[in-house]
Amino acid sequence: MARLPDAFIDDLLARTDIVEIVGARVPLKRKGREYAAPCPFHDERTPSFYVSPTKQFYHCFGCGAHGTAISFLMNYDRLEFLDAVEELARRAGMEMPKDTRAGPQDNDLRDQYAALEAAARLFQRQLADSPRALSYLQGRGVDADTRARFGIGYAADGYSTLLDALGTDERRRKLLERTGMLSRNERGSVYDKFRDRIMFPIHDRRGRVIAFGGRVLDKDASPKYLNSPETPLFHKGRELYGLWQARQANQKLERLVVVEGYMDVVTLFQFGVTQAVATLGTSTTAEHAELLFRNAPDVYFCFDGDAAGRRAAWRAVESVLPRMKDGRQAFFLFLPEGEDPDTIVRKEGAAGFDARLAQATPLSQFFFEELGRDINRNTLDGRARLAERARPLLAQLPDGAFADLMRQELQRQTGVGATAPATAPEPQRAPPRRVGAPAQKRSLVRSMIALLLQQPSLGLQLQPPYPFAELRLPGMPLLLELLDVVHQRPEISTGALLEHFAEHEQGEALRKLAAQSLPGDENSWAHELQDAAAQLEKQTLQQRIDELQQKQRSQGLDETDKYELRMLLQALSSLRG
Repeated sequence: MARLPDAFIDDLLARTDIVEIVGARVPLKRKGREYAAPCPFHDERTPSFYVSPTKQFYHCFGCGAHGTAISFLMNYDRLEFLDAVEELARRAGMEMPKDTRAGPQDNDLRDQYAALEAAARLFQRQLADSPRALSYLQGRGVDADTRARFGIGYAADGYSTLLDALGTDERRRKLLERTGMLSRNERGSVYDKFRDRIMFPIHDRRGRVIAFGGRVLDKDASPKYLNSPETPLFHKGRELYGLWQARQANQKLERLVVVEGYMDVVTLFQFGVTQAVATLGTSTTAEHAELLFRNAPDVYFCFDGDAAGRRAAWRAVESVLPRMKDGRQAFFLFLPEGEDPDTIVRKEGAAGFDARLAQATPLSQFFFEELGRDINRNTLDGRARLAERARPLLAQLPDGAFADLMRQELQRQTGVGATAPATAPEPQRAPPRRVGAPAQKRSLVRSMIALLLQQPSLGLQLQPPYPFAELRLPGMPLLLELLDVVHQRPEISTGALLEHFAEHEQGEALRKLAAQSLPGDENSWAHELQDAAAQLEKQTLQQRIDELQQKQRSQGLDETDKYELRMLLQALSSLRG
C-alpha cells in the first residue's frame, strides 16, 4: 500500500475526536484537562491511562502504550493500519485518496491473495466430494461447524488437480508458483505441491489466506505435515495458526495458549478453548513472542513433558524474556507422556484443560528450575554457576517490577546480585567551561521540543532560517526537523506530529515527552519558546566566537576573520544588553 498523504492523515486526525473513539471502548473519567481510565492494554487497579483532547493523543504511564486514534484502533480493535484509517475516514465522512489505493506491487499482492482464496475454496469443495477425507475428519471428531470456522479442506490425490483448476493460463500458473502452491521437478515440470492431504488455511491478522498446512491421511505417510514455503505473503516465523479465529471468537483475549499442531488448535476450539494458537513448524521466535503479547497479557506454552518439550519451552523462554514488560505473564504446561492437547481435551473437556492451565508453571519458576537442573545449589560452586548462567539472561528483561523481582530471586537463591560487581570507573572530567558562564540547569533544546509537542503551532513564531541552526548540541537536528514539519503543515496536531515521527529513531522519546504535562498555558509556553530560542542564538554566536578565538591562538586571523569576530562580539553584546 502506497503511503497516504500527510495532509490526509492530518485532516483525518483533526476531524476525529480521540476521546469519543477511546470512550466508546473504555470508560473514561475527566481529570483536569485530560481523561483517565484503567489501561485497556494491561491489568492495573489505579488508572494510569490518559487521553488528551487537545493533543489528540493517549498515553499509559504504566505500560507505555501511546499513540493517536489510528494506533488505538490498531491495538484495541486489532486492525491493520489501513483498516483503522478507513474506519476513521468512514466516521468522519472522508473518502480515501484514490491515487494511493494500489500501485503495481499492490495489484500483484492482491492477485496473490485472490489466488490463495480461490485455492482454499477449491480444497473445501474437494473435501465435500471426498468420503475418505470426510471420514478421516469425522473420525478425529471435527464437526461441520469447526471445519467451516477454520476453512478446512482437502487437496485431491492428483498430480495437477489444483494446477488444472486454477492455473488455466501462464499468468495464473506463475501466480500459483509465487504463492507456494506448486512445485517444480528437475526436468522443469510443474505440479501441485499439496496432494492427498487435509488442508488447513493459514490466515493473517486481517483474515486473508496467506498459506496452507497439509496433513496426511495415512499415518504411515511422510512428511506428516507440509507447510507452504516462505513467500512475499507468508513468513512462518511471524505468523500463528488460529490467531485470526481466536480474535474473532473473543471480544477481548485474556490469554493465549500456544500448542504445537493444527489439530490441537482445531480440537481445543471445538471443545470450547477458543484461545489456542500454534507456531508453524518452527520454534517460538521473537516475532511470535511480540505478536502473542500484543494480543493477550497472559501466554501459556503447552509442550510435551519429555526432553524435546523442555528444550522447546526453553527456546520460548529465550524469545519471551526481552518482552516481559510489567503486566505480561508467561506460563509453561507440560503434558503427560503420550498425551497432547487434542487427546487431553477429549478426555477431560474444557474444564479439565483449564484446570491444568491453572496449575501451569510460571516463567519465573521454570527459569530457575531449568537453569539449575544439573547444579548442586548446596555448594558455593553450584550457586556461582547458577548466577553466571542467569545474569546475561536477566539483563535482557525490560526495566520494571518483574525484572527487579527476578534479580531479587537470583540473589535469594545464590547470594549473588544480578549485576556483576565492577571496578570503580575512572572519574569523568567535567568539560571546560568559560569563566562567568552560568551552569545549564536543563537542555534548552529538549525544552523547545517539549513545548512544540504540547502545542505544535508555537513553532510558527520562529521563522527560518533559524539563527541557532548551526549550534552543535544534542537534539538540534530533531528540533530543526520538528520545526520544518510544523511550517510545512501549520494545522498539525500533536497526535499527527507523533504519527509523522512514528518510525523515526527518536519516535519513542518524542512520545514519552509528549505524554508529559507542562505547567502554564499557551501564552506562557510561547514566551518560554521565544526565550529558549534567544538563549540558543546567543550560544550559537558564542560557539563561532570560540572557534575564531581558537584559530587566533593557533594560527592567527586574516582580515575577513577579524571583521567577522568584531561583528559577532557586537551582536552578542547587543543580545545580552
